[in-house]
Amino acid sequence: MAIILTEKAAAEIKRVRDEQKLEDDMFLRIGVAGGGCGGFSYSMGFDKAYDRAADSQYDCHGVRVVIDKKSSLYLDGATVDWHDGSERRGFTFDNPNVVKACGCGSSCHAG
Repeated sequence: MAIILTEKAAAEIKRVRDEQKLEDDMFLRIGVAGGGCGGFSYSMGFDKAYDRAADSQYDCHGVRVVIDKKSSLYLDGATVDWHDGSERRGFTFDNPNVVKACGCGSSCHAG
């Protein structure tokens, strides 16, 4: 299993990519970094440095997503969604590997 990007999230990523006039070879890199009150925090950004030995690559609704293999261990089965409402706006992660989460967007992972 890999990471899941919803259609709404993919549409928002495409919108941002077009708005910023990024090159066609740019992809979305998603990762997990140490830090935050829960021990890990998620990172997302555009990149073009791909290492076949260190990265996994996925296509989600026409968006090329790359995750380093270490982060893949923590993101396996996670869903990235986009919310644009009055209560919240932004990307969210629903991760089945999370033991507990806090309000800052960080989470503790089993493993």
